[in-house]
Amino acid sequence: MTDKTKNYSIEKIVDQVIKIPGVKVNREDFLKSKFEKLVTEKQMKEIIEVGPYLSGIKSSKLENIAKSVIHMRTIKSSSVSFAAGVPGGLAMIGTVPADITQFFGHSLILAQELAYLYGHEDLWLEEHMDTEKARNELLIYLGVMFGVAGSASVIKFVSSGLSQQVLKKIPQKAMMKTFYYPIIKKIAGYIGIKVNKDIFAKSISKSIPILGGMVSGSITYASMKPMGRRLAKVLSDTLTLSKEDLFEEYKDLKENFPEIIDIDVEDISENEDDSDSFA
Repeated sequence: MTDKTKNYSIEKIVDQVIKIPGVKVNREDFLKSKFEKLVTEKQMKEIIEVGPYLSGIKSSKLENIAKSVIHMRTIKSSSVSFAAGVPGGLAMIGTVPADITQFFGHSLILAQELAYLYGHEDLWLEEHMDTEKARNELLIYLGVMFGVAGSASVIKFVSSGLSQQVLKKIPQKAMMKTFYYPIIKKIAGYIGIKVNKDIFAKSISKSIPILGGMVSGSITYASMKPMGRRLAKVLSDTLTLSKEDLFEEYKDLKENFPEIIDIDVEDISENEDDSDSFA
């Protein structure tokens, strides 16, 4: 089967790409690189513990850092090939072509950096125990970046400390089967691609071609920046959601993912806030 007829699922691509050295972002190291020179040692510890916003960093400052992160990642994605830095070359990447690997590698790094900037927990604290959980969260980030309908509401609803009050009442296994799986299935189906220049081009933008079998620097630049901005906007919105906002996000969730379990959002109380991150 040739590359032009071979099908690749987004789950397989993510599984392959996160094995590449450098794709998994160390949350503590990233946050220190952005804040250590700006805050006291005490506040740096708070940032690592609860996230920048809850430790007192203003949303306007986070927005500026997010813009910088997106800009720097876009530049890197336009000039650096992951395949070139992998020991053993493409053999370590597996069967996913280099252009796909490069594009999604940079996309996943950017998604993690923005998530950590806006207070989400470290995806890799228990990497050997629950890689599927981390992969599913990354897929939802990608859903937002690619503009999959309803994916923004997933992040907004699940990230909120208010919604954690009702979500924690649902057993974890039941949550995965009746809430996350229907969402992941739709997102994965939307982003899923065939590896040939026409199909891959369409999955990024209807008018962007693949040049010479590789994603050119200009193509990556044109795609990465708006994708990053889209995710940053959604993550920023989660910081100040009210109870009424959550009701609206849940309604959007049910419209886009009717298979998910019914959640009693009326149990949400604004007097009780849990800052646990989505994951």
